[in-house]
Amino acid sequence: MKVESLLDLFIHDLSDVYSAEKQITRALPKMTRAASDESLKQAFKQHLEETQGQIERLDQVVEAHNELRIKRMKCHALEGLVEEAQELIESTEAGPVRDAGLIGAAQKVEHYEIATYGTLVAMAKKLGLDQAASLLAETLAEEKSTDEKLTTIAEKQ
Repeated sequence: MKVESLLDLFIHDLSDVYSAEKQITRALPKMTRAASDESLKQAFKQHLEETQGQIERLDQVVEAHNELRIKRMKCHALEGLVEEAQELIESTEAGPVRDAGLIGAAQKVEHYEIATYGTLVAMAKKLGLDQAASLLAETLAEEKSTDEKLTTIAEKQ
């Protein structure tokens, strides 16, 4: 996709995060199965539900603005983070060490999403896409909350 304007960049980043969210819906069940700590398993299950809602919210962003169309693309950054998580699962035994690694892997994903959604909110405001900005800000708040929950779980281990 050729990016020639702020709107083009917004659509590119929106498409990228849509791909990321889809990848996350496939990765979280694997991470849930690999976790040992029950609170971590619950956090992953809850985040899967939130992620499905976030995909619906991205669809709402597109529906609310006629000029927006999600492009088919792959988020390579998320693909790499998911691969790292899979390597961690394969190279560690189930237990506290793997759980600590899974928390770290999940927080890397959260930080990527926080950065992406923060940028999207700012661009949406600049473009006058107020409904998009509001919807994306909801997701940004959820991502920050998930990151905080993961930190709390890590500190209790």
